[in-house]
Amino acid sequence: MKKVFIIYGPPGAGKGTQANLLAGKFGIVHFDTGKYIEQVVHDPANKSDKIVQRERKNFDTGILCTPSWVLKIVRDKVKELAMAGLGIVFSGSPRTLFEAFGDRKNQGLLETFEKLYGKKNTVPILLKIDPKKSVLRNAKRRVCSVCATAILYNDETHHHTTCPLCGGKLYKRTLDDIKILATRIKEYERTKKTRL
Repeated sequence: MKKVFIIYGPPGAGKGTQANLLAGKFGIVHFDTGKYIEQVVHDPANKSDKIVQRERKNFDTGILCTPSWVLKIVRDKVKELAMAGLGIVFSGSPRTLFEAFGDRKNQGLLETFEKLYGKKNTVPILLKIDPKKSVLRNAKRRVCSVCATAILYNDETHHHTTCPLCGGKLYKRTLDDIKILATRIKEYERTKKTRL
C-alpha cells in the first residue's frame, strides 16, 4: 500500500530536499503545498477569481493563506493522486489545525489520508533549524524555472544562472526576500503550537 509522509519544519529547514529523497526512495509524489499554492495564485487563468487573488496577496507577503481555502484545494489534489494509485510526501502541510482536522462541514486532511491510505501509512516527520540559518539558506536560494530544483548559493554555486540538472533559468522567489522570510518564520512560530 502507498504511504503518506508529512514533513514539518520552518522555511529553509530542508523539507523539499528530504521530500525529494523520500519520493525517489519510495516511488511516490512530492507534493509541495507551497509550490502548488504559488502555481494556483499566479496562474493567469485565475486572474479574475477574487478568492484566488485574495489568497495571492496573502501568499506574496508571507502570510498563511486562508486555511479553509488551502484545505479544499489540497484535499481535492490528494483525492486525485490517490485515485491514480500514488503515494505522497508533503513538505509543510497540513499547516494548521483546521487543515489537519477540518470541522463539521469540512473533512480534514488527516481523515482524508486515513480513508485513502490508512492510518498506519501516514507518517509525520519534524525538521528543526535555527531561524537565523533558515533566513540565510532561503535568502541565497535560487529555483529552477523548469524542474523547480532549489539551488542554495554558496562558494561553489554562486555563479550559476542556469540549473545544473536541466539547464533551466534560475530565479529568486518573492518568498525568499529577507522581509518576507521574517514574516514567514513568524507565521510558522505562531502556528507551531497548534501543529500535530
